Amino acid sequence: MRHVLILGGTTEGRTLAAELAPTAHRVTSSLAGRVAQPRLPAGEVRIGGFGGPEGLADWLRDERVDAVVDATHPFAAGISRNAALAAAATGVPLLVLRRPGFTRVDGDRWIPVPSLAAAAAELLPRRGERVFLTIGRQGLAAFAHLDGVHVLARSVDPPEPPLPPSCEILLDRGPFTVQGEEALLREHRIDVLVTKDSGGSATAAKLTAARGLRLPVIIVERPPVPQDVPVVPDVPGALHWLEQPR
Repeated sequence: MRHVLILGGTTEGRTLAAELAPTAHRVTSSLAGRVAQPRLPAGEVRIGGFGGPEGLADWLRDERVDAVVDATHPFAAGISRNAALAAAATGVPLLVLRRPGFTRVDGDRWIPVPSLAAAAAELLPRRGERVFLTIGRQGLAAFAHLDGVHVLARSVDPPEPPLPPSCEILLDRGPFTVQGEEALLREHRIDVLVTKDSGGSATAAKLTAARGLRLPVIIVERPPVPQDVPVVPDVPGALHWLEQPR
């Protein structure tokens, strides 16, 4: 029985676990524990960190892991880096399963930036006075210094301080519809959208809605994938990789 460790509670990670669990594989999914009520995948589940790359390497050895699939969020650079270091230290094969980013089309008014701090700087002073932030609850601190801007921030769980001085929190989880996103943008009189290039269909509707309303979108670019690690864009690619003899 091969033991496959899947890092991350993304849609792709859950789908891969569901595909592998009925087979002869032992499947363990590791979730970071940042969401209060995560959607649990099939198979075994562990929640919480490993204690850095050394702790992850020890866990791979102790649990006799045969392969690791990094299916974390595209912006979870820390765990991806730790996974690459742990895989190199133990010789356990590592694959990155990373969905493609959003695709820019005619009519989009995208403003790419390299970080959340750069996104906050781009907002001041010229982009608008009513901002819709869809960056996750842990990124709001980068915008805590904004004065003269009203922020509508959407996240799955309530964020912790510091928050922008004028901030309204909307607790919700995708998938979202274009009609619903357009209504939300109109209701809150949003001038500009700030988001991450996370990709996927569950949250892409906001970009279509912003395009239809001719709103600028400040989009944070993805961090790079660790070097010398194979990458596939979807679950079939991951299954094919896992089927290869090593």
